[in-house]
Amino acid sequence: MNKKTVVVGLSGGVDSSVAAYLLKQQGYNVVGLFMLNWEETDQNGNCSAEADFEDVKRVANKLGIPYYTVNYAKEYQERVFQYLLDEYKMGFTPNPDVLCNREIKFGPFLEHALSLGADYIATGHYCKRVDRDGKVYLYKSADKNKDQTYFLNQLNQQQLAKTLFPLADINKTEVRKIAKELGLVTAEKKDSTGICFIGERNFKNFLKNYLPAKKGDICDLSGKKIGEHDGVMYYTIGQSKGLNLGGKAGHSGRWAVVKKDCKKNILYVTSGDDKALYSSAALITGFNWITDTMTGNFHAKAKLRYRQADIDVEVEVVGKDKVKLKFKEPQKAVAIGQFAVLYDENGMCYGGGRITELSAL
Repeated sequence: MNKKTVVVGLSGGVDSSVAAYLLKQQGYNVVGLFMLNWEETDQNGNCSAEADFEDVKRVANKLGIPYYTVNYAKEYQERVFQYLLDEYKMGFTPNPDVLCNREIKFGPFLEHALSLGADYIATGHYCKRVDRDGKVYLYKSADKNKDQTYFLNQLNQQQLAKTLFPLADINKTEVRKIAKELGLVTAEKKDSTGICFIGERNFKNFLKNYLPAKKGDICDLSGKKIGEHDGVMYYTIGQSKGLNLGGKAGHSGRWAVVKKDCKKNILYVTSGDDKALYSSAALITGFNWITDTMTGNFHAKAKLRYRQADIDVEVEVVGKDKVKLKFKEPQKAVAIGQFAVLYDENGMCYGGGRITELSAL
């Protein structure tokens, strides 16, 4: 019987390293593939992608698996990064990691792997694939603190059917333990943070390289000017740091961004009146149903931003890819442009879509 071939997306991190090891242990023919999606050097002239690829080579050699590299910088620029810039220009708060998965990791990467003769691809994501009644379902991982189903809300049946998630039933502590026992160079490597493939940055300074600063007024909700901003797109709803409004404290002594008017280039803030930061409902568009398309009204759990606790919502399906969410409890600082992802009580992910409208209290 021929072994099934799995192409693992090796990032140079500990999660994908251990995923490759586990698959080899399970009897798969494992091939490592490193994606180069962002080409840029830091202030010292070093390319972080080069360092990551060195780690990939060390891990692959240690595990005894072949490895290759593929360049998707052009696709990333066109499909993900341009989207990020366009969203910020309009004053929204995008989540490029969701698009990165849909447009790169489970797009060109999957296609390339299949063209090489692979039966599956695999990633180091913390999530679980469940096959039932001829369909593929996406569930939260055993490690709820690391669960990454939020970022996979735009996947479809064809993509999931060709994907394995080896870390579904183990936690991060165990992953690092396995890597350490194997002597992998990634065992103690810090988790990647920030934007998918771009990494952790001073985001305001980073954006200035692509979206020129345009100063404007900061106003309170009455329309009174109380300060000046560096550019509406650099701020997000609920933000209270970096406003430089010291000495102009409101009732609570702390200002927070409540609204952005990109056309007039005005940033609105509030202090003491938190009510303006809360919303009671949201319209979600471009909703992707991962397995079954729901209809009518139903109760669900929703995550409105990664790292935010799930909330109880009433879902009203108002179109093929459009739903309305009514929050059981008012939600603070919900940002248009982020993704709302729905789950059932057992952690099964229905799918998700982009938050496009909010209803005030």
